[in-house]
Amino acid sequence: MDKNKTSESLPKRLNLLHVYCIAAGALISSGLFVLPGLAHARAGPWVIASYVLAGVLAIMGLLSVAELSTAMPKAGGDYFFISRSFGPAVGTVAGLLSWFSLSLKAAFALVGIGAFAEILLPWPGVIAGLVFAIVFTAVNLRGAHESAGLQVGLVALLFALMAYYVVRGFPAMDVENFRLAKPVAMRDVFATAGFVFVSYGAVVQIASLAGEVRKPGRTIPLGIMLSVVSVILVYALMVMVTTGVLPGEELDNSLTPITDAAGRFMGHGGRIALSLAALLAFLTTANSGIMTGSRYLLALSRDSLAPEWLGRTNRKDSPYVAVLATGALILGALFVRLDVLVEAASVVFLLTYMLASLCVIVLRSSKVENYRPKFRAPFYPYLQVTAIFGLLFVLVEMKEEAYLAGASLVALGLAVYWFHGRKRQDRESALLHLIERITDRKLVTGSLEAELKDIVRERDEIVADRLDKLIEKAAAISVERRMDSKELFEKAAAAFAGRMQVDAGDLAARFQQREEESSTILRDGLAMPHVIVTGEKVFELVLARSCEGFDFPGDSAPVHAALIMAGSADERNFYLRVLAAFAQIAQSKKFEERWLAAKTEQGLRDVLLLGERHRVEKK
Repeated sequence: MDKNKTSESLPKRLNLLHVYCIAAGALISSGLFVLPGLAHARAGPWVIASYVLAGVLAIMGLLSVAELSTAMPKAGGDYFFISRSFGPAVGTVAGLLSWFSLSLKAAFALVGIGAFAEILLPWPGVIAGLVFAIVFTAVNLRGAHESAGLQVGLVALLFALMAYYVVRGFPAMDVENFRLAKPVAMRDVFATAGFVFVSYGAVVQIASLAGEVRKPGRTIPLGIMLSVVSVILVYALMVMVTTGVLPGEELDNSLTPITDAAGRFMGHGGRIALSLAALLAFLTTANSGIMTGSRYLLALSRDSLAPEWLGRTNRKDSPYVAVLATGALILGALFVRLDVLVEAASVVFLLTYMLASLCVIVLRSSKVENYRPKFRAPFYPYLQVTAIFGLLFVLVEMKEEAYLAGASLVALGLAVYWFHGRKRQDRESALLHLIERITDRKLVTGSLEAELKDIVRERDEIVADRLDKLIEKAAAISVERRMDSKELFEKAAAAFAGRMQVDAGDLAARFQQREEESSTILRDGLAMPHVIVTGEKVFELVLARSCEGFDFPGDSAPVHAALIMAGSADERNFYLRVLAAFAQIAQSKKFEERWLAAKTEQGLRDVLLLGERHRVEKK
């Protein structure tokens, strides 16, 4: 394989364990081993509530991320679905923001590595951070599967050390440490939740690896939810033990709170063990940050919103240019002030979760036909609206420095789009579909529907068979008004006559006669008329939809979907298989809803092409 090639799809090698460990490893790092002291100085013992509140808000946003990731499991994650929802300008900003935030979080972790490495290794802190940044960049050049395998081992050891800390620490807690030394307002609790939100933000990066996950419809939401729920519990227990062990004045001034607490009740050996745990946590975050951050540059380059050379992959199918660029950004960020890294990353993650919730609202409200997530976030739209306002409230309670950092990154993203991507990309978005639906004006071309159809086929590993090809070229009849079967068969016969050597009038009469002799209505609302024509290896299909319904002979209810077939006698076996396939598709609870909602003839075809069924033939 050419090392300078660009790849449209990366190998699907990641399973549930990989996804869980990448997410958990991204979550447990500086947010636990550095921030509790700084957060305690703001909220006192209520810091535990701030961590839990931030986690709950993260879950609300992540449910939307999980839905979007199962509908569009592509490299670039939140960039990809934000750009398909709001267009390339917002997508460019979102993609670069996510790349920056993940890189900054990885740099934050490497700063932590430097601090804790001085306890364990005879290296200066900055040198340790630089060395590990280079090591993880090299590991990620070998591909996501190799990097994820390393992540599993690191996370397993990390959880074991944290469990030991909690079990040993509970008996050593002093209840006096939970008494408030000074009053704490609820807005301080919310503001602190925003400050520590960076602790949960990076799990969104799983969406950027969705294109490399096996069975993403199940694996992504399950992996995300398991990791976040378990990490919320870990944060609450670890921060509770730390608050209970260290006096408030000591905790407020500590940048190594977990290690300091471990030294208090486990001695020097405990301090070393938890320093090792912190180092492992930082290593997993730095590793996953490079792994996932690079996928944003890959996705931007594929969409021509960033230079094409950023999407080049090597023989291991790793986007090596994007990995190197991400590693370089992280190396540079090592020299940025720690508080700036935290504030900037938190703002971006808050904005990302808000945009994800908005994406779900736009995609569902726009009625994009081929938006078919395997997982749907519950309580729509109340969950999304609550998440947006909850995250917004936390955002406005943060410091002005956070706004400045976030605004600077947004401005940079807009500049990249204006000077590079604007002339190269004019992608159709779900927002246009929504505006078209509201204004009843023709604004879309169907390109988004076509792209989503291809994504669903890739996700569900659908290999086109003979029936798929037949559906793709099938004629379609779509009317709003009521229509009797005679007129329907005349229109269908005219379509068949243009493709087969048959007389339209005779064929229409035969369809009508066949229907009067024996009904072809499979169930209420669905009919599958069929007649035999002369010739060999002849089989054609016409799709028909009437919103008001077709009136077939007899006392049956109006038919909204008619799948009309004409084939030669030697195709009888194929006809039976087609009949069974259509029956499978029609069993779906949403079949009639999607059939009636289809806006175009291609939309009718897509309802059948993406319906769940057994393949008729492999070729």
